[in-house]
Amino acid sequence: MKKKDTKILLVDDEPDILEIVGYNLSSEGYNVITAKNGVQAIEKTKKHKPHLIILDVMMPEMDGIEACEEIRRLPDMNNVLITFLTARGEDYSQVAGFEAGADDYITKPIKPKVLVSKVKALLRRLKDADSNPQVVSVGEITIDREAYKIIKSGEEMVLPRKEFELLALLTSKPGKVFKREEILDKVWGSEVIVGGRTIDVHIRKLRKKIGDQYFQTIKGVGYKYIQ
Repeated sequence: MKKKDTKILLVDDEPDILEIVGYNLSSEGYNVITAKNGVQAIEKTKKHKPHLIILDVMMPEMDGIEACEEIRRLPDMNNVLITFLTARGEDYSQVAGFEAGADDYITKPIKPKVLVSKVKALLRRLKDADSNPQVVSVGEITIDREAYKIIKSGEEMVLPRKEFELLALLTSKPGKVFKREEILDKVWGSEVIVGGRTIDVHIRKLRKKIGDQYFQTIKGVGYKYIQ
């Protein structure tokens, strides 16, 4: 996918952020769309169907956490990449972001060029995932990487992209205990910096959605790698 065809939705209530970050992303050749709050973010997501959303947390009318949750409920936007860009760097805030369905969490202040580098890394992972379609079955769970769908006991499930990629990695070698560093590298990429509890949050969400019985079937030995 060419840069000019890559749509990035930038959401922030600070005009300076929209102008500076938007300019740097546009200069890289990306198609940048902007919104000033969570309500606008949802409206423009429905209209433009972006590939990546950069979302502030503290905003009027609707904050980023709520907006992220609403976007994840949109049937055709479940796999969009979402990263928070916020001045709130506390652990509980990051966990809330990942619980809402975010793929990454970037703390302000950040130099525009560094942010662009992170955006490239995120989009590169998107490209790599889309270039390797395959269908994998483990027990009663089937993973369709091309369609980003999960079939469990004959019923279709749709997971956020990072949860999907994490599950796909675990099912690639059932019973293996993956090292934390290996998971971060293969699912988030070496150029993307995420918090230490990122894996824990996504594993907990997978266990809740898929169920301990199925998850233990996939992992065999459990999930000692995040202990």
